Amino acid sequence: MENKKETFASDTSGRTAADWAKALSILLAGLAVAHLGVTLFLLSELGTDTFTVFIQGLSRLSGLTVGTVHVIVLCILMILMLLGTKGYVKPGTVVCAFCGGPIIDLFTWLLGCWINGASDMAVRIASMLLGCVILSAGMSIVINSNAGTGPNDLVAVILSDRLPSVQFRWVRVGCDLFFVVLGFLLGGTVGAGTVAAVFLTGPLVQFWLPRTKKPVQAILHEDF
Repeated sequence: MENKKETFASDTSGRTAADWAKALSILLAGLAVAHLGVTLFLLSELGTDTFTVFIQGLSRLSGLTVGTVHVIVLCILMILMLLGTKGYVKPGTVVCAFCGGPIIDLFTWLLGCWINGASDMAVRIASMLLGCVILSAGMSIVINSNAGTGPNDLVAVILSDRLPSVQFRWVRVGCDLFFVVLGFLLGGTVGAGTVAAVFLTGPLVQFWLPRTKKPVQAILHEDF
């Protein structure tokens, strides 16, 4: 990833059922890690990760939970990508669309009494920064599973492949800025955590991608 440019789209038609089971297990593990990071952002109440700003805005307008709106929006994005692209939407994309929201709700239930707006500021800042690192690490695992990526993350992935001269980190920063502005206009929470997410998530994902790729390849026994 460092010198640009591997593309993210790939052919997985040769995988067996057992191969897919392993790949989807890895994806689920990465998804849980990533959404733990999202939850830490939410609970810090210092601003959320960039896509969740958009989801929060829609949630406040509709009266639905963040998790429910998350699922609905990801399904819409997934349908659009199925119609407009090839090689990106895979079985794991469906898993991400339907499981991400409930995972956020679960972690919020588990951790909400420990981390919230009434917590010490040091705890909230640590939660926000740790959330950014954890989210990025989880995203890299999901991407490297080669089983599909969440529809929201596919926006940057697809654009990155379409812009071969631009590193993934900067494509991601641009996408994050877009979601933040749109989410803010809809009433989403923007704060220090959001600013950190805009400028740290893309670079951190690119940092983690080569570091999680080798262990994922070792488990899958394949190169991609």
